[in-house]
Amino acid sequence: MNNNDKEIIKADVVIIGGGAAGMMAGAISSSLGTKVVILDKNKFFGEKLKITGGGRCNITNAKYDLHDFISRYGEASKYLFSAFTQFGVKDTFDFFEKRSLPLKVEVGDRAFPITDKAEDVYLALYNDLKKFNVKLKNNSQIKGVTIENNIIKNVFTDNEIYEANSFILATGGMSHPETGSTGDGFKWLKSFGHKVIDPSPSIVPLATEKVYKALQGTTLADVKLTFKVDGKKSFAKNGNILFTHFGISGPTILNSSAKVSELLHEGIVTLHIDIFPNLDERAMRYKLVDLFDLNKNKNVKNVLAEIIPGALVDIILASTNIPSDTKVHDVTIEMRRQVILELKNFVLTIKSLMGLDKAVISDGGISLDEIDTKTMQSKIVKNLFVVGDLLNVSRPSGGYSLQLCWTTGFIAGKNAVIKTSV
Repeated sequence: MNNNDKEIIKADVVIIGGGAAGMMAGAISSSLGTKVVILDKNKFFGEKLKITGGGRCNITNAKYDLHDFISRYGEASKYLFSAFTQFGVKDTFDFFEKRSLPLKVEVGDRAFPITDKAEDVYLALYNDLKKFNVKLKNNSQIKGVTIENNIIKNVFTDNEIYEANSFILATGGMSHPETGSTGDGFKWLKSFGHKVIDPSPSIVPLATEKVYKALQGTTLADVKLTFKVDGKKSFAKNGNILFTHFGISGPTILNSSAKVSELLHEGIVTLHIDIFPNLDERAMRYKLVDLFDLNKNKNVKNVLAEIIPGALVDIILASTNIPSDTKVHDVTIEMRRQVILELKNFVLTIKSLMGLDKAVISDGGISLDEIDTKTMQSKIVKNLFVVGDLLNVSRPSGGYSLQLCWTTGFIAGKNAVIKTSV
């Protein structure tokens, strides 16, 4: 079918991408009285939003100090002050609470819906879109864009042509490609003449040389993680670690991955886990002596399982050549010393970063020099607004990525309406 035979659909604002940023933009634009269409190539809207935060949705990070919050975005922070002044963390709390979805704050200031359901975050946005009669078109793959004199005239699918005064590009980056984030937006932005930094995994789990199947799904909380290159300390962090079928994950690991990526080019990278960082070796020895004294006739395996996960007990005993059925009263001073060394220095060798398919987010995207971050409007294409993961903004895990979506979606949604009235 050529374009002359396609149905022409006219709107004030057309949004390409039905994820977090696109839905927020649609909710804001439509609430201001404009005719809005959202196009998404997926069967359902909000696919990535529904799985974020392990299905719980880490909506934002409850750091209310603006300068502190913005600093978490690294080099991009100098561009973002105006944006987060317009719609920041408190605005996000207010937005969802006004839609009967209060938030709660957990460790690391991570904010979640009180229901612990990402689906409820999606529904809060979806209900707004339906309330304001937004036309939602799923299974709508964009086949082309018509531009004249740096103004988008229309976008078209196999069967329709969509004309509008303003267009918002919200297709996401390249993390979790199974949700539709396959880099389409990057290709279009390049074709428009924008500079796009190629994406790479930014917040991503780590693959280890040795994978302990018995530990899959096990979390160690409040441990000290020290990364070394060829045995020399590089950096350390405290936090949680999650063992997986390919290696390790968890917030602290995800937020270390960018730095680990650099270290892998320098030599052999090892991770040293101190399971009891608040106890030095002497205090650890007293802890074990007291524990063993109370349980002299029990198997050492069962006693150690009182202070660390059972699956890890088996691994530590195997590495120290202590039979699991050894009675506590038969544990020698040397055996105890070896156990303490493992508890204070459990070592994993890092093989690689996992790929874009396992990334929570990817970095890269359109250079912020080419976006007016007060409005999210392109400086090259006059009626184009760019939001969310398409922007070249590095951010840690912990709610910062979704807050960027809410903020940029809100600003683009508001200013796309202003553009339609000019």
